Amino acid sequence: MSARSNPSSKPTPDKPVDYTDDLRLAHMMADNADSITMARFKAQDLKVSSKPDMSNVTDADVAVEEAARRTLARARPRDAVHGEEFDDTGWGPRRWVIDPIDGTSNFVRGVPVWATLIGLMVGDEVVAGVVSAPALGRRWWAAKGVGAFTGKSLHQATRIQVSDVRDIGDASLSYSSLHGWVSEGLGQHFVDLMRSVWRSRAYGDFWSYMLVAEGAVDIACEPELSLHDMAACNIVVTEAGGRFTSVEGTPGPHGPGAVATNGLLHDLVIEQLTAGGAVDPDAPHRRPEN
Repeated sequence: MSARSNPSSKPTPDKPVDYTDDLRLAHMMADNADSITMARFKAQDLKVSSKPDMSNVTDADVAVEEAARRTLARARPRDAVHGEEFDDTGWGPRRWVIDPIDGTSNFVRGVPVWATLIGLMVGDEVVAGVVSAPALGRRWWAAKGVGAFTGKSLHQATRIQVSDVRDIGDASLSYSSLHGWVSEGLGQHFVDLMRSVWRSRAYGDFWSYMLVAEGAVDIACEPELSLHDMAACNIVVTEAGGRFTSVEGTPGPHGPGAVATNGLLHDLVIEQLTAGGAVDPDAPHRRPEN
């Protein structure tokens, strides 16, 4: 029984809240989401429309969020829900944050880099999260105080950890696009950061942050994100030993934008993105990219 369902199981300094039951529920919702999204991926009759912000939404986005909300209404009726496609419901300290398909444009075009993101917040803190990318055959998850993992289930898991790269000239950077940085007036700052690192690639969206958590990438950042884009990614990165903040350096998934690193490079990256000129792109320690 979880701490939430057992009133006598109150957190203490020696006994943190156990979110195992919530994590199991998130996995169950992710399993259901995977079955919905994979059935609609590359479907000839996929219905695609534009939202007021001109971003895409598909019938799969809507179906996944509706299914998750139905599950939560039964299993966690007292919890609030924040999703990408529907208005917020409920009120209280516990809030589920759902992005039914992160990377909808990829989903629409047949690119397999997309995922369902499910996070649980208590107050302003993310305490559990699942990131499920069925077209890649990958899933990641984490809960507060127990670490971050990848695998097929809670019982078939490998613990993950961020890298120990300390030199910006040895670092690998992942991002989504340059357009947002330019529109935010940070284009030159971001380009200078790209020039200073060993390697940069636009893996994009959730995958950038999961690669940071796995130690395959050292820095991931985007200037324009919403809570549903960040919540689940936040807990996976931080429980893997990394840092996850806004572009301005405020911890958590509240924006504006996000910067995730292995922790060792974080302050330097934030300084470059906000002040510019913090990193010398021609520093002699920068090694050539292969």
